[in-house]
Amino acid sequence: MPEKTGLTTVYVASGQLDAEIVKGRLESEGVPAILRYESAGLIYGLTIDGLGQVEVQVPSSLAQQAREILADVKDERC
Repeated sequence: MPEKTGLTTVYVASGQLDAEIVKGRLESEGVPAILRYESAGLIYGLTIDGLGQVEVQVPSSLAQQAREILADVKDERC
């Protein structure tokens, strides 16, 4: 489906809070991002068997840049 929407998932978070942080980091670097998730996970706060997973998606043309930004963040945490 990413081909149809022109979006690519660059990060899969285990919950809404983690996804919002990643989205904010990308947007602060000029990369627009959206969150894709199942509403049941958000409503009930579940994180079981992928139900609470949140995909951070960016325009496909910016996916490599987004991955590089996220790699730099990961390196900073280590």
